[in-house]
Amino acid sequence: MEFHDFPPVTTYAAPFFVLSVALEWWGVKSGRLHGRYETKDAFTSLAMGVGNVVVNTATATLFFWLLIIAWPYRVFTLPYTWWSFLACFVLYDFIYYWKHRFAHRARWWWMEHVTHHSSEHYNLTTALRQPWFGPFTGLYILGLPMVILGFHPYLIGFAAGWNLLYQFWIHTEAINRMPKWFEAVMNTPSHHRVHHATNPRYLDTNYAGVFIIWDKMFGTFVAELDEDKPVYGIVKPVGSYNPFTVAFHEFFALMRDCASDGLRPDKWFGRMVNAPGWSPDGRHNRSVELKQAYVDTHPDQAGKPGLPR
Repeated sequence: MEFHDFPPVTTYAAPFFVLSVALEWWGVKSGRLHGRYETKDAFTSLAMGVGNVVVNTATATLFFWLLIIAWPYRVFTLPYTWWSFLACFVLYDFIYYWKHRFAHRARWWWMEHVTHHSSEHYNLTTALRQPWFGPFTGLYILGLPMVILGFHPYLIGFAAGWNLLYQFWIHTEAINRMPKWFEAVMNTPSHHRVHHATNPRYLDTNYAGVFIIWDKMFGTFVAELDEDKPVYGIVKPVGSYNPFTVAFHEFFALMRDCASDGLRPDKWFGRMVNAPGWSPDGRHNRSVELKQAYVDTHPDQAGKPGLPR
């Protein structure tokens, strides 16, 4: 297969996305499926998805070209075979795990990723609530090691498309649990509901894209508990259905915080590289403080998954 022969997976999947959303929406509203839909929220998510496609289409050539620059410096040249695609898919998901984890642990990247978490509902439209300036945050450079190893950027893009397609269906409350063997290895709606929750035990957990094994390997896995149902959204709700507000509210919040520091680049840098909720004055409100505050008021929960001892 030639490099240019790879089909744009997510583009071809667009009718599937639309049909799935329509069916889930109808199922929830008719009482046939578990879940919640709020019309304004759902249409905001759809608008965010359209904006994301526009931005990514406009910038794709530039950022693809940046990866192509590294291609001549590859260590190997991997052939186009089923096993090379499988290796690319697994390695991409491993890198996605770290990319996703960084997006939650440094405010510079969180200001972009927060868009995806801003809905207080959890349905298939939430999967489409994507940021508008992701390519400009610099996380694309995490793909460079794959290029150096010998995976062509076209192959990486093809694997990324399938990775994104897989993650679409896990944004739902209509599916409770999958079979145990599947839940043990793969990311599922149950695992990803945890990731989107603001419950203290669930904050900063389950970063996986396709394979939940990464979270289990690196200590970030927490299972969904029936007695602690996920509450969706972000710690500081955006409070708006305006797509532009949803897209840029955290960017402007970061700029305001930096402005309040005065001419202190060291403090600006600290705000950008530390976790959301970090403050240069030491009065932090990060996930670690939120978890500790929860344990302080619920000492019986100390040491439980996702919570400090």
